[in-house]
Amino acid sequence: MAGQYLSLLHITYLALFPTCVHGFCGNNTGHIVVERDQDLCNMENPSRKDCHPELGATPSKCQSRGCCWRIPDDNDIRVPWCFYPTVAPCHITVEHRAECYPETGANEASCLSRGCCWKSTNVKGAPYCFHPAGEGYSVQKVIDYGKSVLLTRKRHTHWPSDVMDLQAEVVEHTDSRLQMKIYDPNNKRYEVPLPLKKASSSTEHTDYSYNINIDPFGLTVTRKSTKSVLFDTSLAPLVFSDQMIQISVGVPTTNLYGIGENRKPFRIQVEQSPIFSLWNHDGIPKIQANQYGSHPFVLGIEPNGDAFGIFLLNSNALDITVLPTSPVTIRYRALGGILDFYVFTGPTPDDVVDQYWALIGQPPLPPYWSLGYHLSRWGYGGSSGMNATIQRMRNKQMPFDTIWSDIDYMVKKMDWTYDHNLYGQLPDIVKDAHSHGQKYVMILDPGISNTQPRGQYAPYDDGITEDIFVKTADGSAPIVGEVWPGRTVFPDFTHPKAEAWWQKHTLQMHSKLPFDGLWIDMNEPASFKPGSENGCASSTLENPPYTPTLEGGSLIDKTLCMSAKFHDGLHYNLHNLYGYFESRATYNVLKSILRKRPFVLSRSTFVGSGNYVAHWEGDNFADWSDLYYSIPEVLSFNMFGIPFTGVDICGFRGDSDEELCTRWLQLGAFYPFMRSHNQDVAPDKDPAAVRFSSEAHDRNREALRLRYRLLPFLYSLMSRKKAVARPLVFQYPKDSSAYGIDKQFLWGDSLLITPVLERGHTTVNAYFPQDTWYDFFSGAEVSTTGQWTVISAPLDKINVHIRGGSIIPTQVPDVNTQKSRRNDFGLVVASSSRKTAQGFLYWDDGESIDAPFDHIQFNLNGERLTSTVKSSNYATTMTLGSVDVYGVATAPTIVRVNGIGVAHTYDHVNKVLHATRLKVDLLKPLTMTW
Repeated sequence: MAGQYLSLLHITYLALFPTCVHGFCGNNTGHIVVERDQDLCNMENPSRKDCHPELGATPSKCQSRGCCWRIPDDNDIRVPWCFYPTVAPCHITVEHRAECYPETGANEASCLSRGCCWKSTNVKGAPYCFHPAGEGYSVQKVIDYGKSVLLTRKRHTHWPSDVMDLQAEVVEHTDSRLQMKIYDPNNKRYEVPLPLKKASSSTEHTDYSYNINIDPFGLTVTRKSTKSVLFDTSLAPLVFSDQMIQISVGVPTTNLYGIGENRKPFRIQVEQSPIFSLWNHDGIPKIQANQYGSHPFVLGIEPNGDAFGIFLLNSNALDITVLPTSPVTIRYRALGGILDFYVFTGPTPDDVVDQYWALIGQPPLPPYWSLGYHLSRWGYGGSSGMNATIQRMRNKQMPFDTIWSDIDYMVKKMDWTYDHNLYGQLPDIVKDAHSHGQKYVMILDPGISNTQPRGQYAPYDDGITEDIFVKTADGSAPIVGEVWPGRTVFPDFTHPKAEAWWQKHTLQMHSKLPFDGLWIDMNEPASFKPGSENGCASSTLENPPYTPTLEGGSLIDKTLCMSAKFHDGLHYNLHNLYGYFESRATYNVLKSILRKRPFVLSRSTFVGSGNYVAHWEGDNFADWSDLYYSIPEVLSFNMFGIPFTGVDICGFRGDSDEELCTRWLQLGAFYPFMRSHNQDVAPDKDPAAVRFSSEAHDRNREALRLRYRLLPFLYSLMSRKKAVARPLVFQYPKDSSAYGIDKQFLWGDSLLITPVLERGHTTVNAYFPQDTWYDFFSGAEVSTTGQWTVISAPLDKINVHIRGGSIIPTQVPDVNTQKSRRNDFGLVVASSSRKTAQGFLYWDDGESIDAPFDHIQFNLNGERLTSTVKSSNYATTMTLGSVDVYGVATAPTIVRVNGIGVAHTYDHVNKVLHATRLKVDLLKPLTMTW
């Protein structure tokens, strides 16, 4: 490869103040690494290995193979004129391989024709065909004291439209967040229009340093305290063409989590070399399929327990491969945009998540009623069927807060209509729900019917007038697809007038059906016809040089043409953001109309969607494996910034028997968002379904009552704007046994949930980390920790344990949150090994925006429980009715609350103190002693 070089020597210039040496500058955090070059084509004639043995070799053909072209001094034709460079270009380890032939059908001949190397490997997923060493970009100029560099590459790749000159910038935002951005300085490329919160803080005491490699270019980010390299792009050559950007990042651990939305175990199975394609798609959740959302965020936990995070801000079609090399390689391939990486240094897993959320935005506190149980199905059969479902839930005393409507309530499945024949009583049903302290949520799809006579369907007519629909490639007319109403057009939520159009029709519908929340579905955007009703014009947008492994095999499967035009750009770039923009508009509209906290549920999500919406997994199956996979889904979205996530309890598709439905309700009681939903052709699966036995009804009711008992704790967790459902490894990052656990999880740092996930099982294998644990219901202390234990799990019980050191606020449950909020509170106090515990209660009116609130802190120290009212701005009545203290070694002779003796009982077997029938004002300081 003529002109390619291998670096042999690194010379680092580092100073505590800006310094320039030989034209390269550094500062106290960043290093510029200069390398001396060696000519890889300088070898004796006998050492040359023929790179073009067939006839017709020319300099250009030779160099296109990454080989050297040099004519011997005596023009000896017996000596190869085209020959392989010395050692390095193709003799490189797998972690240094940048894939050259990611499409299917690669072989040695096709690989070599691209000027690339071909060599087999036993590392699953590692490329056989790869770019030669030294082929990438090199630094040509260093500017801004080493914080920005200009890059160039010597040779074109086989990908069309290489960007030969790039700029790389490094920005230190905070002491725990670093940004690396690589872009074309000469031509404006698409960048994600996401309002990141980039407010910076002091970087004087960072726990990271970075190095910039000169030739080949690369960036490494190192944790100062441990010298661990968290982020290393110097492994393999960077590829940056118009529609193919490829970069490999080395990371120091196999304990990786994140990258979604994809169905998989919570811990990425690195040893299997998984490929995750991120391209929002209308489909059924299944293994190795791109699903409804895109979240290119990964969190790693090192063997010493330190954590870090990597986020790539790119909304184009993307695949991410994780390879079990040393170091582990994360290979990113994007079909457009730029490379915009953010590295978070933790050091705890929770720190990393907090740092990520600080950048993308924190989720708002949802309305209190939305934490209750949501009752939904597609195909009630009309008003009578809907009423019958509501009445049997009430008759069986099943707690629930919200009744939902799927598309069967509409006229011909058209937005902003309801069927006066089939659902003529719907306004009365909504009124009745409100009179019972319950709420109503209805579905909307973005596809707007365009087949109605002019003047008969205002949402379409007004959209045409305001010109707010997504356009065809030439911009002459709205692009037409097909969704539930038939032929449809699609609102362009990037258009400045779209939100006002959406608000107008939301308000008009609200005057007829006063809904309390909205459910936005099919917003990938989904279309039943690939591209449009007329197909798509042939172009590299519709058929790019490389397509990731996608459901349907193409970018346009079940969506619009990539050439479709939005106000803010092409569908090719904006596809993964469609649900985000609709979510933002819907949230803003509801906030304006209701003047309360909005509740919006969205299927399609992107980075930052949690600022506006809750999420559910979509069209899952009534299957035991789907029951298990719901846990990784919930845990992942609690990392992604959308903690208010759940799945359709009992499964959307197919039938669910009593056992599966009961086990699902027990687990679902601990989804942050709890809803049952049902396909139109499937039988009823609601907790009070007639086909279920009375024993099943009793079990289902108890699962719901447990949920409602714990709502004050859940609401308090939500108020922190932090992850709610957490994996054990986040609490115990140094415990290697916790790395892969995803059949148990935590609420906050206090409750450990261990569901039954297999048919017929009445025991479950549970792991209790080295800590103090109590059975939440009995208060019995777990005798063996730090190992796996088989525990009893009869069909009427889900195992819940409370961690020593925790104080959990509870409330006497009722049939909905309006009623339960009036009931007495309780405290469950779990003593640590040091006889201490802490907890808190957050309380407000549950619906107002920026509501005044009460915040009460609880502390246990020995035999003394106290409360401190940190804030009391919400005027209400809050009565403490009971206190249960776990881990009380001996029976108290007297228990006093605020100096007055109170009735109590003591469980000698489980070592639990119960104080009941209290009437204590929680808005005043509490002291309880024994």
